[in-house]
Amino acid sequence: MMSVRWRIMGSMVFVIVLTVAVSVSVGYYATQSRLGTFVERIGGDAARQLARNLGREYAAAGGWATVDEALARAGYIYGGTPRGKRSETDGGEHAEGFHHDRVRVVVVGVDGRVVRDNLSQLSPGTAAPRLDGHRETVFDMTTNQPVGEVYVDVNREFLSTESHGFLSTLLYIVVIGGVLTIAVAVLLAAWLSKRITAPVTALTEATQSIAQGETAQLPVVSSDELGRMSKAFNRMTSALETQRELRRRLINDLSHELNTPLSVIQLEAAGLRDGLQTSGEASDHIIQEVGRLRGLVTDLDWLAETDRGELRLAPETTSIRDLLTAEVDRWRPQCQARQVELSLLAPGGLPYVQLDRMRMSQALGNVVNNAIRNTDAGGRVTIAARPEGDGSLSVSVADDGAGIDPTDLPHIFERFYRTDQSRNRGIEGAGLGLAITRAIIEAHGGAVAVTSDGIGRGATVTIRLPVASSTMTGAKHT
Repeated sequence: MMSVRWRIMGSMVFVIVLTVAVSVSVGYYATQSRLGTFVERIGGDAARQLARNLGREYAAAGGWATVDEALARAGYIYGGTPRGKRSETDGGEHAEGFHHDRVRVVVVGVDGRVVRDNLSQLSPGTAAPRLDGHRETVFDMTTNQPVGEVYVDVNREFLSTESHGFLSTLLYIVVIGGVLTIAVAVLLAAWLSKRITAPVTALTEATQSIAQGETAQLPVVSSDELGRMSKAFNRMTSALETQRELRRRLINDLSHELNTPLSVIQLEAAGLRDGLQTSGEASDHIIQEVGRLRGLVTDLDWLAETDRGELRLAPETTSIRDLLTAEVDRWRPQCQARQVELSLLAPGGLPYVQLDRMRMSQALGNVVNNAIRNTDAGGRVTIAARPEGDGSLSVSVADDGAGIDPTDLPHIFERFYRTDQSRNRGIEGAGLGLAITRAIIEAHGGAVAVTSDGIGRGATVTIRLPVASSTMTGAKHT
């Protein structure tokens, strides 16, 4: 099967050859037509000029006695008078050297008999046969009466010779130019076809590598469509590699999150069976671990709802200050247990917003919980709210704890993503909290972002909510 490269190259060469052929044909025949008209006009002008000269000679001589002198001065008598020599009486209307070929001229009297044939094919005094060429009537300049006719280029040999010579030269030049054009076009087609198909070939090889579980990147050598295709493919492969890494992390995290409570439950059940544990102690531990399992399953259900577009909201007019105050009261005991200071900065007069209080509490709880767990004893967590100039409301949760590595910031809201700092600090979780938070905030028509100056310099999560309830999107309202 012919490759795409050869198909492209063959198509381009075919189109170029066809274009050159059509251009040569149209140009040749159009030039031939125009040249014939031009030469005919030149021949007609020559016949008219010769007729006027003959008329003057006839009037001066009182007859045809000096017809040879008139033809010689016009350059139509060959052998005696140098060709191309012109007299002042010719008027200089024709270019010198126009009659370099032997042009037949026949002068016929008014009685229809031959007066002079410059090529001596007809004898003087014989009846003139039917003649072709350019015919002009000769008038006696004294009486202004017709005295005969003159026929120039009787057999049209001059016309055919001049036209054929010019057109042959023109065709030769055009064909040489066409061949050179086709040669250049073939080289250009080969270069273009290679340039077009090279990224496709590289894309095919890279795709096969990815299918085999390897990582592949395409070289970006231009900024056109092919370059943008290579960039898009590279972004896709980077995203696939990130997803592979997240999947590996997910398997490890889920294995850990499931294995730990299941192991505890198994040990507690075995201790209860062997009489090593009291029923009360065993049941408390089992209930605690089952709660951890249920929390993980609940988080996965939340994400499934957002993926299916089934996240339901029950919006109501809510004071954002009251909501944040409730969150501070909710998390203060945990802060006190960890010796972390929790404060609220919410000025009076904050606008009321339309939101699902329960869902928003869950979103804020995920953010505040992360901040508390990443802050060491003696640290501070601050919740602040303020209106923005664009009509939105921002809520920020800032801590001075472990911070976030800049390489982790683009992935911080991806599901199952956990930073190395959280792993090293032994913080439990499957990396779903912030993903759920983003889904809830975006369902309210808002946006969430995180910033950090680096490891050990804390982090700030900022939530922006629209004040107008009509901007809530991405969720069903009940």
